[in-house]
Amino acid sequence: MDVSRNRRRIFKGRIVLQLTRIGSITASGVVYKLNIVEYWRCELNNECNSGFLSQRSCLVTLCFLASQSFSSVIFAQKTIDVPEPAPVEARNEGSGPYNRLILRGAYMIDGTGAPAQGPVDIVVENDRITEVKVVGAPKLAIDSGKRPVATEGTEEIDLSGMFVLPGFVDTHLHLHTMESGQKVPPEYVLKLWLAHGITSGRTVGSDNTRWMIETARRSARNEITGPRMEVYPMFNTSSLGLAPANTPDEAREHIRLMKKLGATGVKFIGAPEDILNAALDEAGKQGLNSTMHHAQIAVMHSNVLSTSAAGLKSMEHWYGLPEAMFEDQLIQRYPTDYIYQDEQNRFSEAGRLWQQTAKPGSDKWNSVMNTLLERDFGMSPTFNAYVATRDLMRQARAKWHEDYTYPGLWEYYRPNRDAHGSYWFYWTLEDEIDWKNNYKIWMQFVNDYKNRGGRVTVGSDSGYTYNLYGFGYIEGLELLREAGFSSLEVIHSATLQGARQLWIDDDVGSIQVGKKADFVVVRENPLQNLSVLRGTGVIKLNDETGEVERVGGIVYTIKDGIVYDAKKLLRDVREMVQVDKDRLGIPPGPMPIETVPSDK
Repeated sequence: MDVSRNRRRIFKGRIVLQLTRIGSITASGVVYKLNIVEYWRCELNNECNSGFLSQRSCLVTLCFLASQSFSSVIFAQKTIDVPEPAPVEARNEGSGPYNRLILRGAYMIDGTGAPAQGPVDIVVENDRITEVKVVGAPKLAIDSGKRPVATEGTEEIDLSGMFVLPGFVDTHLHLHTMESGQKVPPEYVLKLWLAHGITSGRTVGSDNTRWMIETARRSARNEITGPRMEVYPMFNTSSLGLAPANTPDEAREHIRLMKKLGATGVKFIGAPEDILNAALDEAGKQGLNSTMHHAQIAVMHSNVLSTSAAGLKSMEHWYGLPEAMFEDQLIQRYPTDYIYQDEQNRFSEAGRLWQQTAKPGSDKWNSVMNTLLERDFGMSPTFNAYVATRDLMRQARAKWHEDYTYPGLWEYYRPNRDAHGSYWFYWTLEDEIDWKNNYKIWMQFVNDYKNRGGRVTVGSDSGYTYNLYGFGYIEGLELLREAGFSSLEVIHSATLQGARQLWIDDDVGSIQVGKKADFVVVRENPLQNLSVLRGTGVIKLNDETGEVERVGGIVYTIKDGIVYDAKKLLRDVREMVQVDKDRLGIPPGPMPIETVPSDK
């Protein structure tokens, strides 16, 4: 027993341990973590000898004792070594926060759904908004007497004619590292996110939860360059350093450990029914938020109706939703040679699922939608995560890949049976047409859900399927627009609705006095063209010169009152990519997909 200063007493086959610090049990060479300090009761089965813990066959149950009573059953579980990435480099970017900062003369889109207003002056003190004042009207001179006064020491930024929005919220982030399959520096990912206006987000799975939580804390303190991050560990993966939970009580231990480490939510993906329900119940007891990728291997017992009834707060992607609306079948119609772990099987057939479900507007369609609305259930559709399925060539040859895709990530994107999301083993026109039809029905449900008052957010799920960090988020905005959202509704989803889903809307999500000073500043009007938010901008003919130009891209991202030059962040990323290409002998420009020469 690796615990200092403990006392042991035997009571009818039980051992009561008083622990003075966290320790561990070693049984037959296997280390089991004890994660709760104070008093523990250990239940021993009949194979144990005289209360010794040296036999692996012992069933060890640990209970916290309070006021002479037993509660909160916890199980010791086998630990797993989890590789820990290097710490993210300290922040060298951004200016501020300032004692007082005034953003002058911008048109404001405040995130609430209100139309653009302005010009406005916005006053920031340290990291909070202290005043928002309309100071004029378009095409009229501004009366300087109406403007907030720049007292001594005030910093001013002239944003005349530009547009200011709340910082964006990304509800589906993965902070990949050099240790993950993508082999990218985390600084590269964080700068791409921030350069595209993402100031808050939710990480929904990483290889090492402790590292992720510490990184999020450092970002919240602005010690590193990146958005603030709510951490939702993926349930029943190795990221906690525990073996998978095989009983409901072990599932509860996983959830309690997440809470203890500092997670603010849980991301579920699928588990046996009793284990999943126990984990969902414990998440509720611990006050943790939750979301889920309803994996097809578990969707028979855990579609969106059953999980939302059990307390799940939101869903990722769309799995589990069409299955809840089947009318003339119970199970998705899989080909007889389908194997889930063959990702081309998995994703090509996923593209045929919406055509098997209830028709739009049918009684079943409306019944499921109304139930989810009554439960205040959120949706993070991640439309951009699958856009390559409907046009692989377009997505793989997007402009931003030339300068912004890291070589290790490009290698991960290539068709590869050992890399998640790289399922283009022989992607056909039939697959793309089915996915285009899939999108039409999927988008109709999401748009209807929004129209009836449902919460829809923007999550990018980048790092897979030729979906690049930051750029993928802007694609997500464009795809919501395609689904039928107005541009104002898209921005509402990307800001205040995302903040509400993450339970952080008291601080972020809209431009309001008292909230965090998080802003996105862009020269062009994003309501006219959301694509101007892309880091690569858009093509435009200059009618005065006759030249074809590239315009757009975010000018400033402001987080906690710290002003980041978004163009400089993108330059930093381009340099990182080029340095690695030079190291590998890869010429500038697009990288090939094929790995052998072609005469085509």
